[in-house]
Formats: sequence, C-alpha cells, structure tokens
Amino acid sequence: MTNSRGALSLATAVLLLVAGTSCADHDGDPTDSRSNPPASSPSSSSPAPTSPSESATAAATATVNDYYAIRNQLRRDPTQPLSKLKSVAISTELTTQQTLFKREREQGLHQTGETKVVELEVQSVNLDNSDPQAGKVPTVQIDVCFDVSGVDVLDADGKSVVTPERPDTGWIRYSVANYRWDSDPDGAWRVASSQDIERTPCDA
Repeated sequence: MTNSRGALSLATAVLLLVAGTSCADHDGDPTDSRSNPPASSPSSSSPAPTSPSESATAAATATVNDYYAIRNQLRRDPTQPLSKLKSVAISTELTTQQTLFKREREQGLHQTGETKVVELEVQSVNLDNSDPQAGKVPTVQIDVCFDVSGVDVLDADGKSVVTPERPDTGWIRYSVANYRWDSDPDGAWRVASSQDIERTPCDA
C-alpha cells in the first residue's frame, strides 16, 4: 500500500507530465474531521449497509468521491489551503498530493473544469486491524476510471498547458484505509495509496 503512481498519473492525464513512483511508510493518522465537499460523481440510491464489510465499502467509496471533489477545489482555487487534503488522504498518497500541488502552485498553474469519476468498482475489502503501526488496517481497494475531457490547465498568463495528446480517461486503483477503525469505523477512511492499472478505456 505504498505505491502512489496513480496520483501522479492523474496529474499526467491533466498535464501530460511524467509520472513517477513515490514510496513512504504509513506514518500518520488523519487529524482533520471529514469535510463536506460537493459530490464529484452522480449519487445513486443504495440499500443501507447491513454488515461491517458493506459499511466499510460505503464509507470508502464516499471517501474516494470526496477525494476527487477536494482535488478539484484545490486545483481550481490555488488560494485554498492544502490542509484540506488531510480530510481525504493519508500516508503516501497525502505526501504525494501535497508535493504535487505545491509544485503546480509554484508554477502558477490552475485548473478549469473538473475531473469526474466515470466508473468506480470495489475490488476487495479487508477489515484486518491487527497491526496499525505496520499498516495492517482495514483497507478497501477501489478501481476508478476518471474523465478529464472537460479539464483545462492554465498557466499564470492564462494559456493552456494541456497537450492534444492527453488521454480523456484512465484507470487508477486506490487503497482506502482506516487507521482509526476502533474509534471511528465510518468517518476515518482516507486514500492511502494509488497505482495505475491497465484496463479498457471507459466511456467519458
């Protein structure tokens, strides 16, 4: 749960920058309460969860949607504090995102439009909380197909830095973890890592 290539890949899809791998230990707990960003994908009616696994799935899915909404907010408005990332990310993902946003802001870049979640598929649910210090915490793996067809990125002069070769969609697998399972099984889910995956492109 330490590969965050997906976080950089999402930036690559927006900017067509070179993606890289960032490795780090799980070295933090969420400190901010969950914010309430606007939903970044259409909501759907679902039955109320009836088991711990279903509750974890619902909470982790909501976290991924919040994660995209927060990232859209921070990219569209560079004056927004990067501390908002702590409400949706932790560990390697948090470090990677903070570094990425700081670099973009130093370059005077900002986004118009929003990255959308087109498809979201839960791949696995593991509620093992045997050793949080070693990263053995409840984790849900979720595959997301994102769409950046409506996104532009402008420099300080208002000129687009997006190239014509940018793909409109791509897939990323997220590991969403809960380091406070014992005290907050529903509200402490955070995106802990991400990785590119090869899948058939989804419909934008």
